[in-house]
Amino acid sequence: MDQEIQLNQRPSQREQQQEEHGATAAMPPQDDERQDHQAAAAVHGQGGGGGATAERHHRSKLTLLPLVFLIYFEVAGGPYGAEQAVSAAGPLFALLGFLGFPFAWGVPVSLVTAELAAALPGNGGFVVWADRAFGPLAGSLLGTWKYLSCVINLAAFPALVADYLGRVAPAVAVPGSRARTGTVLGMTVFLSFLNLTGLSIVGWGAVALGFVSLAPFVLMTAMAAPRTRPRRWAARVKGRKRDWRLFFNTLFWNLNYWDSASTMAGEVERPERTFPRALAVAVVLIAVSYLLPLMAAVGATDAPPEAWENGYLADAAGTWLSNSALSMAL
Repeated sequence: MDQEIQLNQRPSQREQQQEEHGATAAMPPQDDERQDHQAAAAVHGQGGGGGATAERHHRSKLTLLPLVFLIYFEVAGGPYGAEQAVSAAGPLFALLGFLGFPFAWGVPVSLVTAELAAALPGNGGFVVWADRAFGPLAGSLLGTWKYLSCVINLAAFPALVADYLGRVAPAVAVPGSRARTGTVLGMTVFLSFLNLTGLSIVGWGAVALGFVSLAPFVLMTAMAAPRTRPRRWAARVKGRKRDWRLFFNTLFWNLNYWDSASTMAGEVERPERTFPRALAVAVVLIAVSYLLPLMAAVGATDAPPEAWENGYLADAAGTWLSNSALSMAL
């Protein structure tokens, strides 16, 4: 019975195939010509404008050096703000903290960031990680908390820069003055517009800003090296107990936000290779940029730890410059 059904179906299947073949043969040649023309146009586009577009897209990807400095400014930005660690616990603990904390805290977090950013190379970063692991509610909460944390944290930097500029222009250091308000507002507006220019420009801008911001500390360290006395690194805080809360808060504030770089993973060229290398270089660069200026400033001055406040590194550098100018004049 089954064989008879199969035999009865075979002619109909053959007729159906013949009808489909006939319909295909009856297609007008214009369709084939149109398809050939579209294929040729696609090939031409890849060799011409499409190739240029792909090349521009390739160039817009972040490479190793811009990513290193973007991570550097996400986490640190220079030894600015490290002075309070010296006043809180003394120079020895400050040096040990900035030597060990980047590796005890920064290395594990950067390894996690590198692994997850390479596995999920999108711009969602830590929000995507929390969403994948714990669900959309956790991802939404993490994104909200991180946003609020970044807003509060970033608001401190223009004021910190104003404190340093106040060493050169005293009017900027006066709280509530027009000069200080204008400095903070102008810096905020400038950096906001810079971020709107695109990640590629921001990345190379971070490289330029990194060299500009680190150059004074390189010069300061070189000038202080002949005057450095290691015994000064062991100076104690006199007259009061060590403020461990301020000490650890200062370390954490200066060496946090390693995972923020994950929100750029979708813009990085070959993230599986670039991210681990960039994070490794950034850990060393950040540790050195804090440690060497502090070693130089502490070892070359006799100021007590209580004198270390925001902007003291600028005061120390100004003292050495004036002394060097006086020595050259004599």
